[in-house]
Amino acid sequence: MPAPHPLPQDPPKHTALEDLQGLSISLITTVIGLSFIAQLGFLTGQTAGLALVISYLTGISFSWAFWVINIPFYVLAYFRMGLEFTAKSALSVTALSILMAYAPSLMSFDTLNPIFGTIAFGVLTGFGLLGVFRHKSSLGGLGVLALIAQDRFGIRAGLVQIAFDAALFTIAFFLFDAHVVAYSLFGALILNGVIAFNHRRDIYVAS
Repeated sequence: MPAPHPLPQDPPKHTALEDLQGLSISLITTVIGLSFIAQLGFLTGQTAGLALVISYLTGISFSWAFWVINIPFYVLAYFRMGLEFTAKSALSVTALSILMAYAPSLMSFDTLNPIFGTIAFGVLTGFGLLGVFRHKSSLGGLGVLALIAQDRFGIRAGLVQIAFDAALFTIAFFLFDAHVVAYSLFGALILNGVIAFNHRRDIYVAS
């Protein structure tokens, strides 16, 4: 097991305005990425992936499914990550849910190549999540568990999420066509790769 990355004793703090602009940009980037994958009818990992599965199978909107699934994780986040992190995560999840509800009326795709769309999803959503993490927030669910594992044990968040995603995609193989799962897995690997290579708290220390 890798050693935890050392953190400075007094890391710089983001101001409220910096948090607002950083989280806003990150959430917009994430919404665009998720819209690509939703338009293609593909999946992703973590709680967003579970919400997409529920949406495809039941007709319940992604926004409602995603918002409800994340509620139990706020308890864990509160006891392990503190009130500030939990409050920011709850606000981020709620904002993302609202934005995703309106996204179809704000942009549409006449043509969307599945390879390009999948790559764009992974890159945009990955960088969106990085921005959310760097402003002491998350998009709930497994992201909270991944950040706890990174802070406590030095395991990079992206690697933790890959392990969770493997289980979700194994189940998805029994529910969806093979090509849907293959494209979805490709996108999830890109997303988690972006996070694994770029989320270094020993380098980026603001909180």
